[in-house]
Order: sequence, then structure tokens, then C-alpha cells
Amino acid sequence: MKTSPPTLAEQLAATARVVAAVEQGRSLNDALPRVEARLRPGVQALAFHALRHWGEATVLRAGLVERAPKALPFALLGVAVTLLLPRAPGEEAPTYQAHTVVDQAVEALRLLREPQGLAGMLNACLRRYIREQADWFERLAQDNVSRWNHPHWWVQRLRRDHPQQWQGILASNNRAAPMTLRVNRRRVSRDHYLAQLQAQGLVGQAVGVDGIELARAVPVQQLPGWMQGDCSVQDLAAQQAAPLLLDGAGLAPGARVLDACAAPGGKTAHLLECADLDVLALDVDPQRTDRIHDTLQRLGLKAEVRAADAGQPAQWWDGRAFDAILLDAPCTASGIVRRHPDVRWLRRPDDVAQLAEQQRRLLEALWPLLKAGGRLLYCTCSVFKAEGEQQVAAFTQGHADACALPSPGHLLPGCVGPAVDMGDNVSGGQDGFFYALLQKQATP
Repeated sequence: MKTSPPTLAEQLAATARVVAAVEQGRSLNDALPRVEARLRPGVQALAFHALRHWGEATVLRAGLVERAPKALPFALLGVAVTLLLPRAPGEEAPTYQAHTVVDQAVEALRLLREPQGLAGMLNACLRRYIREQADWFERLAQDNVSRWNHPHWWVQRLRRDHPQQWQGILASNNRAAPMTLRVNRRRVSRDHYLAQLQAQGLVGQAVGVDGIELARAVPVQQLPGWMQGDCSVQDLAAQQAAPLLLDGAGLAPGARVLDACAAPGGKTAHLLECADLDVLALDVDPQRTDRIHDTLQRLGLKAEVRAADAGQPAQWWDGRAFDAILLDAPCTASGIVRRHPDVRWLRRPDDVAQLAEQQRRLLEALWPLLKAGGRLLYCTCSVFKAEGEQQVAAFTQGHADACALPSPGHLLPGCVGPAVDMGDNVSGGQDGFFYALLQKQATP
């Protein structure tokens, strides 16, 4: 039997649950899979839109409501009011008539089984905003959080770290990222895959070395050869890891390579697509190692995969030195806000220092495992210098045998910052990332 399409009220109710979960400290990756399958695409679109405007929503809610109601009705008010905001130029945002948003938000409150006494409050708040929009715009422009839709501490750190580019980074964070593919060069050439896309009515543009940026995002099942392993979804910035580590390294077939924090396995797979290597892929979370296995199986690649803490080599290392090490260290994910709009609202100021200490611990633990003459590629998907430039500067100052090789440094979202070997064929730009390539010098 055919099911009717979900109503906006149903989607608003489910989105309120998701956003309330984020406000309580849970990630979208945790909250969205709990949404009913038929609602999930619409709820994801609404949640992404709401969280990209959550600074504005926070200010508006505080001004519209004298006393905040319970978490779910308050989240619903925030989600609904973001649908009444004017669309920014080029913004891919859900579009509804104002009266539809108000009516469906009130209906969503009923679906949430919240006290119907709150319906009048919700209705009055939304209608008041509609009547007084011009006054609210002025208030939003004066508040730092609502103006940039990022926490105040985040904005301040970016201004300090990137005084010339901070505004471009924040603006880029509030736009949807392009869908970028990495063609599996072991199976198909990029030109051939572009022709396959065109045959299926999908427009793509060659970017980077193995990448294709799609004109519009599609479910992966619609990609030609997806199940056969012809391509993977991977941002252009992340696609630089394997070439940076391998190009010019002179590794022989079967060279031992460690991917120290490997899940979900995209960079592990790219290493194996580029060269015949003996790869050990680690991740501290056993459930996440399952994703590495799934990734490699779909692509027809093989590596040794273990659940282990890379920072505790005594628990897993067999004593044989590695020819190369990839350390994609845990970080704030401040460079991938375009794809994970909840990150900015989940992080706290002291997270940066805590994660920087974890990164330092991993670097110290893994450096002794690298052969003399070998390379370690340190990377994070962060734009904060404490997790990139400053981290590596401190490490090289403390290790006389660590020689910094040419590498991109900080890549900034939307190509507003430095980029290496990206060419002029980039349209949507890359995520924020940091890369530092270190070579181990032989000790006298």
C-alpha cells in the first residue's frame, strides 16, 4: 500500500526532537538515524537549515518568549522561526509560506503530545515575529552570535587565528558543501567515470587528482558503479592525504604503512588505491572499525584492521617500524561545519586544549614507530591553529630528528585560504583541513 508523503507538521515535530537532542549534547550523527525512515530526508534538510541559523534562532527565542518552555516546544519554536527568516543569496533552504509554517508548527506541537496550552504561546510568538520582522533584523545584526551563527568564542578564535579570512570561513560554514567523489583509479579512469555520470544525467566536474564535484548531491545508490567500488564520497581536502604521504616517498611495493585513526576508512582506501601497500588501520572504537571493513570490502581492497588506541603502541605494535604513518588525529572538526552544522553548537571552548593534548600524545607515541627516512603525515579537519600550525611547531621544536617537508598547512573552507595542487578548477571548494608532512632524519 502506498504511503502518503509526510506533512510539514510531522517533519517539524521530528526535527524538534533532533535539534533538542543537539541542544542536550548529542550529535546529528546520533540523533538522525533514530528518525523514522520516511521522514529522515526532510528532517535532515530542516535540521541542517535550522542549525545553520541557530545563532539567530537563539536570539529570537530569547526575545519572543518571556519564560522558556520545556526543551521540545522551545526547540520547535527555534526550528519554525528559522523557516521564516529570509533566504540568503544562493542558500539551499526549505521554502514555505509564513502562514503554513505557523499552522504546521502548532500541529507539530500536538504531534509531540505537548500541553496544548503552549499552542497559543507558539502561535503568538511566530506571528509576532512575522509582524515585527524589520525590528528583529536590526536586533539580529547587532548580536555577534546571531550575525555569524556561531558561538562567540568560536568567532573570536577564528579572528585571532585567521585575521584576514575569518569572515569568509564563517560565511562558508553556513553554506551547503558540494558532493565530491573520489574515483577508484584501480577500477576506472576519471574521464570514463565522468562519461558514465553524464550518461545517467548527472553533471560532474573534475577537481584535484582523483576527484569529481557533482553539480547536485544525489543518494549514493544512484551513482554508477557504487556497489562495485568505482567511487567513494570524500571531500577534496581529505583527498590530499594519500598523495601527500606517498608522492615522492619512494615506497617499494608492500611497504608498511600505518593509518593510525582510520575510521571510517576513506583515507585507508585511498592509500590502497594509489599503491600496493601493507596497511595497518587502527581505530579506538570497535564499532567504527566495522565501517573500515565495510569500506574496504565495497572497494575490493585489503588491509589489516584492528580496534586499538594508537596512543598505546605497547598494546598492538609488533616492533617492526613503519615506512610511513598517516595520523588523522581527533579534533574539534572546526573545518567541516558545512557538512556537520551541529559541531559548532556541540563544542565548548576548553575542547580545543583537550583535543590538542590528545593530538600531542598521539604524535609522541607514534614518532618512535617510524623508520629513519620515513614520513609521517599529520592532519586534522580543523581550522584552529592550536590543532594545526601550533601543534606541529611545538613538535618539531622538541624533536631534532623531525624535518618539516613542503605541505599545505591550513586549508580553509570554500577555498578562501591556501591550497596546494588544487588548480583553478575548483568550484565549491574544499573543507577546512590542516596538513603537515614530517620526515624522520637519521640520528648521528
